[in-house]
Amino acid sequence: MPHNIPNQRRAGRPAPPPVRRALRQVADDVVTWRKLRALTQAQLADRAGVSRATLLRLENGDGGVSIENLLRILRALGLLDNVPRALDPYETDIGRLRSDEPLPQRVRTRSLTGRGDG
Repeated sequence: MPHNIPNQRRAGRPAPPPVRRALRQVADDVVTWRKLRALTQAQLADRAGVSRATLLRLENGDGGVSIENLLRILRALGLLDNVPRALDPYETDIGRLRSDEPLPQRVRTRSLTGRGDG
């Protein structure tokens, strides 16, 4: 997928509304953090080791920014350590409830009929 075309999605599928909302929220938060740190776009892009165009795409909520570039930008803002904690499954109710159970080696499709023929 070309990186220079904003809003392009694989196979022409648009992002679902919850994903679009999350993109917009992340974009708004990055802009706010950048301004709280009194950084210009050029300064933040330079500190993160990304192009200004990449930062601009992220701040516009376009969605074509790689996870690595997002993490580089969050690192430059001093926020990188928050990401692993936010994704830690054992920090959730379901994770804590199931923390004593061993994780399966593989996850198989469950039968929707309840007859075990799935």
